[in-house]
Amino acid sequence: MQRPTPQTAGVGLKHVNLEVKENHMAHRTVSLSSTHLVTRRGQPFKLLLHFHDPGFSRHHETLIFQALLGDLAVEFPVTFSEKVTNVGWKAWIYPHEVLPRCVSLPVRVCSPVSAPVGLHELKLIVQNSLGQRCYSACRFILLCNPWLKGDPVYLPDEEQREEYVRNDAGVLYLGTPHNITTRHWAFGQYESEVLEVCLNLLQVSPQHVRDRRRDYLRRSDPVYISRVICAMINCIDERSVLKGSWSADPQASGNGVDPEEWTGSAKILKLWDAACFRPVCYGQCWVFASVMCTVMRALGIPCRVVTIFNSAHNTKGNLIVEEYYTENGKKLDLSQSTVWNFHVWVECWMTRPDLGSEFDGWQVLDPTPQERRTGVFCCGPCSVKAIRMQNMNLLYDTPFIFASVNADVVTVVMRDGRVVSRRVDRKRVGSHIYTKHIGSDRPQSLSCNYKCVLDNLSRCGETGHDTSRSLQVSLRLDRVHVMGEDVALTVAVRNTGHSLRMFSEHVNAQAKVYNRGAQQTLWETHNRLHVWPGEVLLIEHVIPHSQYESRLTSDCLVNVAAVVEDERTQEHMLVSEEFNFSVPNISIQVTGGDTVVLHKEHSAEVSFTNVFSTTMTDTVLTVEGTSLIQGKHQSRLYLLQPGQVMKTKVTFIPVVLGVKALHATLTFRNRPALVIRETRKVSVNTAASTEDNEVQYFREKCC
Repeated sequence: MQRPTPQTAGVGLKHVNLEVKENHMAHRTVSLSSTHLVTRRGQPFKLLLHFHDPGFSRHHETLIFQALLGDLAVEFPVTFSEKVTNVGWKAWIYPHEVLPRCVSLPVRVCSPVSAPVGLHELKLIVQNSLGQRCYSACRFILLCNPWLKGDPVYLPDEEQREEYVRNDAGVLYLGTPHNITTRHWAFGQYESEVLEVCLNLLQVSPQHVRDRRRDYLRRSDPVYISRVICAMINCIDERSVLKGSWSADPQASGNGVDPEEWTGSAKILKLWDAACFRPVCYGQCWVFASVMCTVMRALGIPCRVVTIFNSAHNTKGNLIVEEYYTENGKKLDLSQSTVWNFHVWVECWMTRPDLGSEFDGWQVLDPTPQERRTGVFCCGPCSVKAIRMQNMNLLYDTPFIFASVNADVVTVVMRDGRVVSRRVDRKRVGSHIYTKHIGSDRPQSLSCNYKCVLDNLSRCGETGHDTSRSLQVSLRLDRVHVMGEDVALTVAVRNTGHSLRMFSEHVNAQAKVYNRGAQQTLWETHNRLHVWPGEVLLIEHVIPHSQYESRLTSDCLVNVAAVVEDERTQEHMLVSEEFNFSVPNISIQVTGGDTVVLHKEHSAEVSFTNVFSTTMTDTVLTVEGTSLIQGKHQSRLYLLQPGQVMKTKVTFIPVVLGVKALHATLTFRNRPALVIRETRKVSVNTAASTEDNEVQYFREKCC
């Protein structure tokens, strides 16, 4: 505690008990910080003031608090009434808790619901007839309050608050609509010092550096906070959190971590803080979005990670993406506009007084750096309702977000530099939009929030198709294929004309990266077809696993296209599909089950069976888990023969309560693009609660 100033006679403040446990329980901020009192705005918190003898007397002394955030300061008196009516900062003492002379005095302090977010200092001024003394009472963190009606981030549903504010474990959805792959992510807002690092993001932002006072004043507004955080996540300057890399080999850009290797936000944020606010290398869309979700949840703003499958990019405002193919079905890299197989952004819940109450609710924010706006990479917040209503004139970035989920795809077939076929697909972009379902790892469709569509989980077997008046062509994959299997696909050609027709069929399969065009050709075939009137000819093709295994990118994606040409009319029909492979599983078995005890050593067996037909070289199995394992556990096997099992035992000690995850990753030198991942969730309880669960289990079993 600081020395009182100025030195005058009267009662002196000895120390302040922050009642941390009680306050953190009441404000739902348990474990957010081990060094600061953490409160939510608009909700009272309790302090216990301890005075030197002879103690405080309400008849001789007056108490005044001063709340400070930087150079912003507000003074407010301590009243002796249970009915406090002022709408600003307030403090009160219940009369029945006051004695004529109090050595210990409980006080309630409450900020207004519009108070700015940040690390505040609270000073206590003790006045009497001889003068006054000023004491530093405490420092406390003030967050948004989604539990309080009147806060701009108020979320009425308790299950949603638990999921979108308090849950520190998430699931990301990547891959393709036909084969959605899940990736577990540790948001880590309860990790040590993470909340303080999130506040540092605000402190080092360009807005704060330019005008500290204005920045502090505007931190009451979640719209402003979200824009600051969105811009700070990506590398707009030397103080942003993450630097992006979209090369096939991110580490080729310099020393850094491949975006595929990250499993949580806490490590990224701590690395940024430890490096004196220099960007961490590297991130891609799901990493940018997940880190932003961590920061927003830590600050009390409801947030969820959202995946858009088939997301349009760089449409230049015309809502059109053009894709070019040769007459042999090879996809060309001729367009600046692209359709990403998936893109990940976040939605945050808040009111929009700048737009009108009809646009309150979920707002899109995209921290992935794509286009500069007013000199910075910042996209949103954009009202999801505005996107569905196609209201393009509203802040922020509505046309860009609308195009991401609504653009048309124009497929063009080229021959000798001229267009021989052109087809428009109005359904592909934004075909599926998902977030994690409340209380489970299942994907929840958000498509109807963005557009008027009927959206169900895609199943393998859906076809790409092209149709003219006398010809129908479709392409079908028989199922989702596992890496290492031969790929079976079928091209169907239907002659709806009245005469025998001769066709040339060209099928081409190319490796692909999720956010770029097709790469090298993996396999191709060319055939001549005779199709009678009314006949449906099925042409079955097989892509041998030896043709693709060593040539895929880390996304395990393939673009396959078939061009069917009428040899007489030279009419060209193109059908295409993009699919991703599933990968073999890693087995993670926790000894004694998935319920584990806090601060007790546990073990897990991690194993992998080589189902490939080739020997895998220099196989590295890495196991890590936030709040479970310090650092990483790695084991290495130089040669892993077909059918051979690689096995390792991992010990871990949980240090934080809640649902945590063990992450296993497998890499191979002779298949550098192939990365196999697996996650096993464990529920960390206290010893007492674990025993209670066991007793309940045996009681139910006996009954």
